[in-house]
Amino acid sequence: MGDTASAGHDAAPAPEPGLHPPLPADDMAATRVVIVDDHALVREGTLQLLEQDPGIEVVGHAGTAEEGLSLLDQLGPDVAIVDINLPGMSGLDLARKAGERHRNVRILIVSAYDDYAYVAEALEVGVGGYMLKTATAKELLDAVHAVADDVFVLDRAVSGRLSRRWRAGETATKPLTPREADVLTLLAHGRSNKQIAAELSLGLRTIEGHVSNIFAKLGVASRTEAVAHAISHHLVSLDSNSLDSNDGPARSY
Repeated sequence: MGDTASAGHDAAPAPEPGLHPPLPADDMAATRVVIVDDHALVREGTLQLLEQDPGIEVVGHAGTAEEGLSLLDQLGPDVAIVDINLPGMSGLDLARKAGERHRNVRILIVSAYDDYAYVAEALEVGVGGYMLKTATAKELLDAVHAVADDVFVLDRAVSGRLSRRWRAGETATKPLTPREADVLTLLAHGRSNKQIAAELSLGLRTIEGHVSNIFAKLGVASRTEAVAHAISHHLVSLDSNSLDSNDGPARSY
């Protein structure tokens, strides 16, 4: 379906199709979200779910990638929740174009597909996260907030699938120090710099230095690109058992 939907607000004039009137001034710190999915029921259900969180404001929704890009142009949201399977241009094409035109907009893919090819392409495109439509309400809300904070998120089921591929493949040679490998593993598990500093008992500036070194050695420019590179080159394991709360992350080499 290529139509857009809108939510009604009694005290405000009717918004344009697919757009939502702004929240009151005291709520302007909320994470602004656009939903792009070709199924009206999914859009409406996601809208209702997100509106339960006072820290999230849904500013628009669309049924096609073209309409979604138009909303990004008009609204410049913090996060766009995007399905992969859209009529015409795909959600991954939308993410690619959004990366070229709207670098401040984080793309959170929410898809029914857990195929490695889709996930790998999404990571290469540079999305901020990849969740499945089987995720719980809390997982989706947490993912939106994490992606808005520039923390990469990956659905647990997808992590497990990629981990099995990693265990079956060959580990590539990496020009990283053991500590940099620890930091990269935690980046792949969605940790922020502050969380990594706490888990490794290191200063924040030290972690920022390690992250910069990792970017330079891998030839990437962002956390998302670093994680994509690490996964595609088998530099990290995304198995939840690879992290030990007492000993830190298990090194993958």
